[in-house]
Amino acid sequence: MYTQETDDITVHVEPFFLDEESDPTENHYVWSYQVSIENDRSDTIQLIERQWLITDSHGLIHEVSGEGVVGEQPILQPGDSFSYVSGTPLSTPSGVMLGRYVFETETKETVEALIPPFSLDSPYDSSLMN
Repeated sequence: MYTQETDDITVHVEPFFLDEESDPTENHYVWSYQVSIENDRSDTIQLIERQWLITDSHGLIHEVSGEGVVGEQPILQPGDSFSYVSGTPLSTPSGVMLGRYVFETETKETVEALIPPFSLDSPYDSSLMN
């Protein structure tokens, strides 16, 4: 599991390679990842925006951004957490993801939380050591 704390917001990410949804003969590799966001602040925050940078093993970067996550803009009271599962395909057998979430406080202040860089590894990447 990968963890990053920014401004009293903790983001945990755990990636999983989905062999059954991947097809190495077609250069199609798929991962899911579970994210948990914890509000350790003393105020309420709402997740309003996300930005992901997904880099494949050739160095090609794909940016994904938009409102909320998985169709939601969750509100987190102090001490609350929110978890969700999403996924990404790549045309290479490995890669790296990282990003950021943008939150808004009750006083309309903008707060950013970093998403830790995490590795997308598959058993089809011959450069990985066992």
